[in-house]
Amino acid sequence: MSQDIEITKDIVAEHGLSKDEYKIILDRLGRTPNMNELGIFSVMWSEHCSYKSSRRHLGKFLTTGERVIQGPGENAGVIDIDDGDAIIFKMESHNHPSYIEPYQGAATGVGGIMRDVFTMGARPIALMNALRFGEPSHPKTKSLVDGVVAGIGGYGNCVGVPTVGGETNFHKGYNGNILVNAMCVGLASTDNVFYSAAKGVGNPIFYVGSKTGRDGIHGATMASAEFDDDSDEKRPTVQVGDPFTEKLLIEACLELMATDAIIAIQDMGAAGLTSSSVEMADKGGVGIELNLDHVPQREDGMTPYEMMLSESQERMLMVIQPGKEQLAFDIFEKWELDVAHIGETTDTGRLTLHHGGKIVCDIPVAPLADDAPNYDRPHKPTPKRDVLDAAHIALTDVNAGLLAMMGSPDIASRRWIWEQYDRHVMADTVDSSQSGGDAAIVRIHGKNKAVAITTDVTPRYCYADPYEGGKQCVVETWRNLTCVGADPIAITDCLNFGNPERPDIMGQFVGCIEGMNEACNALNYPVVSGNVSLYNETNGVAIPPTPAVGGVGLIPDLDFHTNLAGAKDGDVLLMIGENTGWIGSSLYLREVAHREEGAPPPVNLKMEKLHGDYVRRLIRNRRVNAVHDCSDGGLLVTATEMALAADIGFDLQRPAGSCAISGWYFGEDQARYLLAVDENSVNPILSTAEGLGIPATKIGTFGGKRLTSNDGLSLDIGKVRSTYEAWFPKLMES
Repeated sequence: MSQDIEITKDIVAEHGLSKDEYKIILDRLGRTPNMNELGIFSVMWSEHCSYKSSRRHLGKFLTTGERVIQGPGENAGVIDIDDGDAIIFKMESHNHPSYIEPYQGAATGVGGIMRDVFTMGARPIALMNALRFGEPSHPKTKSLVDGVVAGIGGYGNCVGVPTVGGETNFHKGYNGNILVNAMCVGLASTDNVFYSAAKGVGNPIFYVGSKTGRDGIHGATMASAEFDDDSDEKRPTVQVGDPFTEKLLIEACLELMATDAIIAIQDMGAAGLTSSSVEMADKGGVGIELNLDHVPQREDGMTPYEMMLSESQERMLMVIQPGKEQLAFDIFEKWELDVAHIGETTDTGRLTLHHGGKIVCDIPVAPLADDAPNYDRPHKPTPKRDVLDAAHIALTDVNAGLLAMMGSPDIASRRWIWEQYDRHVMADTVDSSQSGGDAAIVRIHGKNKAVAITTDVTPRYCYADPYEGGKQCVVETWRNLTCVGADPIAITDCLNFGNPERPDIMGQFVGCIEGMNEACNALNYPVVSGNVSLYNETNGVAIPPTPAVGGVGLIPDLDFHTNLAGAKDGDVLLMIGENTGWIGSSLYLREVAHREEGAPPPVNLKMEKLHGDYVRRLIRNRRVNAVHDCSDGGLLVTATEMALAADIGFDLQRPAGSCAISGWYFGEDQARYLLAVDENSVNPILSTAEGLGIPATKIGTFGGKRLTSNDGLSLDIGKVRSTYEAWFPKLMES
């Protein structure tokens, strides 16, 4: 695109800039921008890059803690896990690209999040994902599932990083906009973490990785706009990934990082060369001067506009120590990657671009970054819902109810998905959350400690009450880490919402953030990184509010961990927490009663912490054989998942005087855990719990091959398993 094109109001609008935003650009430049400059402003001021609708609310989050080395503001968050080891992690979205082109959209989402992590000096050791699709009967759902899963597996498997868990849900609210959120966890040394601030003047700037092409141009702008019936036309804005090049890039970067050659490093993600150069300059308080003639290009005749806005994958930008240029050349050439010296840092505070012997861009850095629009969008609270009484929700046949739940879209086995992922490459996966527990467990190589990783959110709660839903998505990750014996440390998030210019949507966003932050403070569980994905709607129909949370915890000694699969014949089933039969906004209400109504279960943060701390204490004292948190589907689904994992039956006894039968079996009260324990541990656990003010109840025993209860439940475990395993393969049949 020529820089000499006349800038009209239509061209400004095509770049996603409002009239007021364009006026600010004119004021700050003191002149009309050329096309290159307009394109740079458009991507830097896009929602995806500038967080212009969200950053004033993101500032509410707790972001510090005794183990936090780096909070939000860098490529990823960094936490200390002792012994000189650091964990670097982040979650990001690739929603819009994955809806338009599911395989490449999902694949490049995985590649991008890995670059965010190894950019900071970490070797990626685990991948997670959080996926949301439309209703199973929707004509696009099967092809989207197939493409997204293949893309995640194809990229992660080829790079050689295990995909150890995640979540996949279905709801009509995602018919027009699926969600593909990817999380990466990496391992680094605390004394060798790399940052993106391009400090110093006159330092060489290196481009490394793949050549620049025309794929992904305006990807950030596309990700900052809602869809309509013509969205398939945006297919050219979706990037194309190459996992084999990514693997080479990881190794080359880590090799150079083992020297003292790097001053700053940034991956070229959203907005490509533009965002990487501007962010490095802004953080370092310097200017940057680039000669675009030196940028490696895979297509002829590329313009400065195309080079600066391309989102071609597997590329990095580095500031190198003067005198270390040849070392950088040697390492990247050894790994058969493109490497070029394309510019220098300056003392001008400006982004200056040269091409063909001319200056094609000369703009101040500050307005691009720190001075980007920061909107206080009007927001309207979500109306409160009535509390539902479980006594009014019929459950005439507990057998039919359980089979319906175990064969429902959000509960049924995800084996069809996770068998496509390599979960054990690198040989440090102790447990994957797909098949072994509430959280994945990945050993720190060569040591007897591990990190636990999980992703969670319950969108139906967030839709019904954003504040309570926001609290719940944080505490569920905290519970899942607790269930495997990990000390929860910190979270990352991916905040997926509709159009923030609508007060009701912005109300959802604000409510969720405030609920999340209250939970983070109560649990001393800070946010260290994250991503915001807005405008997830088509033709004015928004997705349910979906603030996905990724939690990371430490298991200091792998001899003391557990999962949901350890129940043995004769074990007693204990419930920690109260069962009031909360049925509002429950999965049972939606899947069996076909009603989506009622207030979601309230989250008592004091009880969450008390109960979770006690469960971890029991695990460390070897008092429990299996643990599972009680969440989607309630008590009966939770117990059944434990039974299936251990291949053992159970007998449940609903206590006299307890809540209504539908609520007792399928209610979703929070702060609850189910424990499988030896008979001789029952009384000590119950008496200690009583002394701490923790509700603890014996509700059954494990044994045999049938699932039974005093309310008429009587099912062979094989029948339940076949129902549980059959749903996904049936969905994906041609």
